[in-house]
Amino acid sequence: MTIHSWEKLYLDDLSLGQQFESDSLRVHRASMLAFAQEFDPQPFHLDPELAELSLFRGLAASGWNTAALTMKLLVESVPLADGIIGLGIELSWPTPTYPDDLLRLQCTVQAIDPSSSKPDRGVVTLFMETLNQNDKVVQRATGKLLVFRRPAPD
Repeated sequence: MTIHSWEKLYLDDLSLGQQFESDSLRVHRASMLAFAQEFDPQPFHLDPELAELSLFRGLAASGWNTAALTMKLLVESVPLADGIIGLGIELSWPTPTYPDDLLRLQCTVQAIDPSSSKPDRGVVTLFMETLNQNDKVVQRATGKLLVFRRPAPD
């Protein structure tokens, strides 16, 4: 199913196994350092020399920076009519994100659970993998999203 940028999706438009893929996004060193300085000021995110001695063997992005970049890719590639409304997430970072990595997101709808108490909405479980330019997974996540049904015509 091809989704165009002008289309907005509702719960009724989604199907099990449906996939979404984002465009690519480059991890810029300056942005990565600024993020780490403000939100995760650890040596392996900020100091190239100390980072070389770390587990990462080089300057690595904060996992939370990878999560924020993934969120940007998610918003740009999954056009839910009422936005991406997260109810919860389980995530891991199996491979570090490095400066100049080229990231892209692949998503698969794993479950669609219409609400029995609130018939205008449901919960969608979305499996997400953020991959780098070498197709290595830098973030894996399973998120639960609140998604609304298409409104009834007036």
